[in-house]
Amino acid sequence: MATPHLRVLAVGDLIGTAGRKLARRLLRPLRQQYRVDLIVANGENSFDGRGITIATAEDMVSAGVDVITTGNHVWRGRDIEEGLRGRLPIIRPLNYPPGTPGQGWLTTTVDETRVTVVNAQGRAFMEPLDDPFAALDRLIGNPTTPLGVIIVDFHAEATSEKRALGWFLDGRVAAVVGTHTHIPTADAQVLPRGTAYVTDLGMCGPRHSVIGMAIAPSLERFRTGRPTRYEVATEGPLDFNAVLIEIDRASGRAVSIRRIDRMEG
Repeated sequence: MATPHLRVLAVGDLIGTAGRKLARRLLRPLRQQYRVDLIVANGENSFDGRGITIATAEDMVSAGVDVITTGNHVWRGRDIEEGLRGRLPIIRPLNYPPGTPGQGWLTTTVDETRVTVVNAQGRAFMEPLDDPFAALDRLIGNPTTPLGVIIVDFHAEATSEKRALGWFLDGRVAAVVGTHTHIPTADAQVLPRGTAYVTDLGMCGPRHSVIGMAIAPSLERFRTGRPTRYEVATEGPLDFNAVLIEIDRASGRAVSIRRIDRMEG
């Protein structure tokens, strides 16, 4: 029998092999410890720190991820278009133009509760995609699309744009969680009308790094202005960043949100 509350673990960007291995070690114990019903994780950097492939997506599913969200690096994987055709639970940002491969949302059933995970991408300091506010408004406001409990991964650079979307969707979705900047934020809260919100989940990746990447190439790029080849950092402990969201199944509104942050190694 389903409990009155749905528990969702939303996990920050998995960075390369290190992030996937960390998820493999922690996700199943966390699912048991917190009685998690659904695990959502961003996987757009799961292949070599930039991009996602069928193999890395399968690894994430094997580790316990139920729905994989992405972002602006989704197309870097050599075979990802095949993965986006429905073979794997991967979604790409909703606000790509019509005709783009894949889907911007995925609906599943968790203990008789319909849950929809939606991915959208911001426009401030990023590629000029279609308006994410309008795209989400159309999807959520469409009476012919029964979405149930709605969780939104907003993949965006600007904290102000993420915050604005949280207020825009307050009371209309269960949660808005930000990804892309790989830095966990301390503003997890339930907004007045019942939407759980956090500006950025953070990442699963190397702590001694620049957002998961090796320090030296990042320094060179900022100090010289020349392009450098980014590689996933390989030394030091690993950070696991996530939030646990508790949602009332009947109303589809959040009851609580709390950070789940761990350091390993």
